[in-house]
Amino acid sequence: MTLAPAPGSPTPPIDIAGGAAEATGRLSAPVVLLDDGFLDLLSQACADIRLDPGERAEASRDWWPLAMVWATEGKVGQVAGAIARPTSTDEVAAVLRLCADARVPVTPAGGRSSVVGGTVPVHGGVLLDLTELSGIEEVDATSGIVQVLAGTFGDAFEDELQAAHGLTVGHWPQSMSLSTVGGWIACRGAGQLSNRYGKIEDIVVGLEVVLADGTVVRTGGQPREAIGPDLTRLFVGAEGTLGVITRAWLQAWPTPHHTARGAWSFPTFSAALDAMRRITQRGAPVAVLRLYDGIESQRNFGELGVEATDNVLLAYDEGDTLMVGAAMAVVDAECAGARRLDDALVERWFGHRNEVSALEALISKGYVVDTMEISAPWSKLDAIYEAAVAAISAVPGTLAASAHQSHSYLTGACLYFTFAAQVAPDEREAYYRAVWDAGTRAVLAEGGSLSHHHAVGLNRARFLPEVLGEGFGVLTSIKAALDPHGICNPGKLGLPDPFGGEAWPGA
Repeated sequence: MTLAPAPGSPTPPIDIAGGAAEATGRLSAPVVLLDDGFLDLLSQACADIRLDPGERAEASRDWWPLAMVWATEGKVGQVAGAIARPTSTDEVAAVLRLCADARVPVTPAGGRSSVVGGTVPVHGGVLLDLTELSGIEEVDATSGIVQVLAGTFGDAFEDELQAAHGLTVGHWPQSMSLSTVGGWIACRGAGQLSNRYGKIEDIVVGLEVVLADGTVVRTGGQPREAIGPDLTRLFVGAEGTLGVITRAWLQAWPTPHHTARGAWSFPTFSAALDAMRRITQRGAPVAVLRLYDGIESQRNFGELGVEATDNVLLAYDEGDTLMVGAAMAVVDAECAGARRLDDALVERWFGHRNEVSALEALISKGYVVDTMEISAPWSKLDAIYEAAVAAISAVPGTLAASAHQSHSYLTGACLYFTFAAQVAPDEREAYYRAVWDAGTRAVLAEGGSLSHHHAVGLNRARFLPEVLGEGFGVLTSIKAALDPHGICNPGKLGLPDPFGGEAWPGA
């Protein structure tokens, strides 16, 4: 059954001081200007082209906290020369083909919820707004496979999938109403229920991708097929640097009809981490296992009586009654030595889990605030927690550094660090870079990863050649083969940039 599309719109993160129409670019990399001849050809390739200065500035930014700081100064990363809003894969292909021929950079964007500068058009050029490619196209309820367009916003997607088909994909990022299906895939995102449903790379069955020269390819589509390398994985996490995702086939589950929950307090963060490891390694796929250190426990649940000596572990599961009961029995057994708390803590988390307004409020008041998520083996997590919190706290200006654990796997888990600082207005960017350097270096030195689910974008690009080692050469070779003119999202992932300059100066 083919369903009607349901386009949505991105949510701006913070007002641009002085108005969007007057915004200027903060980045200093060379800008590719678009002449009238090119714009005429672009309007032939795509019917909806936007040139309004305010519209272009708004479309050229995302939820990167540093870019929100720039917005308080009347700036965005860089302003795109034009916005193209395709309504079909054919239009996407035509735009890419034109830009490849003219050597014009193209920055794909959906909901623009990236928090690492992933959709900033470093060199101007064309901002490819994919949000008109929206809607569920087909549902194979028997097999549990959903065909959906890449520009579909997460909340609209799940609302329709559950209401009309009794299914859920189970991918619930905090940015649910801000992000799109294509963005989830491009950034290899994780939802809050990932322990049961998996990260997005576990959910994707197949993709439709448009390459830089306009070639349309389809990857995957069959259960666990073995026909050479998995090309789907090539584009999952590529952040639009290898091509533009236009469609996805995702696996879906029956809408859950039974839920269970619980909350516990552990005397130490380490003890709670070990309980989470035991739960996971016993094979209990509890949808949510979230652990907050003392600072975050009191910050989030202080009004419910939680103190800074509490390390709060929340558990929630959903699905088949028998399976949920078995999983929660494992949780109860492994948390037996901890103090049981009121289930109201879980309800409070559900009530606030998608809030993003606090970030805007703090940055508007002059604070620097951000989060840094990483993953690591269970054996490394204690040392990483201690080292990263200490390193972030030691950067002059830091007011608070804390962490929580939000995604558990058989071999390891995600740690999610939060920091806040207050420095002089002209020192905010320097502080931001310094704290990210300190925190990232501490994590890498103790054996952790660069990123778990927020991706790389601009913010982490400087670390990628070191982290990938010789593998970075493989990635650059793939980029050169699929995008020989380097037009697809240049400046990201630390890849060679034919348009020159530094994407983020000093990074």
